[in-house]
Amino acid sequence: MNINTQKLVMASVFCAVAVAGSLFALPVLGSKCAPVQHMVNILCGVLLGPWYAVGAAFTASLLRNLLGLGSVLAFPGSMCGALLCGLAYKHTHSIVAALAGEVLGTALIGGLCAYPLALLFLGQSAGSIAFYAYIVPFLISTAAGAAISAVLLYNLQKVKKILPSSSTNNYS
Repeated sequence: MNINTQKLVMASVFCAVAVAGSLFALPVLGSKCAPVQHMVNILCGVLLGPWYAVGAAFTASLLRNLLGLGSVLAFPGSMCGALLCGLAYKHTHSIVAALAGEVLGTALIGGLCAYPLALLFLGQSAGSIAFYAYIVPFLISTAAGAAISAVLLYNLQKVKKILPSSSTNNYS
């Protein structure tokens, strides 16, 4: 199996974990906080690269919406976080940078991008609070996911050299 097929299979498995993990979403200030999605974003961003992470985040968000397990606000939060996480890790090879990329991308950029989506799809009442209220729930959700993925990644790093080294960059 070539490397792209392996990455696609891994991204699909991560996507399935994110969708199944959304059953454990908690409502926080009008948003469904799904820390498993953010854990998956970080694992995909670190192990597969930014574009696979964004693809898996989009697919998981789409499936969660189709299954009634998420809201339209899942798209900006998960995709912005996955992209920033993957890019941060790609350029620094630092787990801390990847975690920070996910948290900033999801909470700040994703939270701000949720505002126009809330206006468009959820109406004026949801949109009026989205600009202020979605950054905090996104931050709570992504911080929980970042903590879980930090434990996993640091343990993977100790047990076996799974993370790509700075000299071999397999990102597409």
